[in-house]
Amino acid sequence: MKKILTILALFLSVQFVHATPEKDPKKELTEAQQIRLAEMEERLEEIKAMDFKSMSKDEIKSIRTEMKEMKEEAKKAGNGVYLSVGAIIIILLILILIL
Repeated sequence: MKKILTILALFLSVQFVHATPEKDPKKELTEAQQIRLAEMEERLEEIKAMDFKSMSKDEIKSIRTEMKEMKEEAKKAGNGVYLSVGAIIIILLILILIL
């Protein structure tokens, strides 16, 4: 019974943990990164203002790939620690075996 309660408490505590940094990421960026961030935000606003109904499929595809590249670049610039669901399950299984 004690093991079940321990595992349940651990499981519930893991759900409430935020693995991202609490500081504002814009303050920690270098000048070059801040300039690039401003450029990316400006480009996203331009993309939001576009009329996609009048575009061809190739144009829409190129915009989609551009947005994916910007998203990957933004992820690389972030310094957070991310845990996937699979990693959490593996950690729990290891803890179960230890206990």
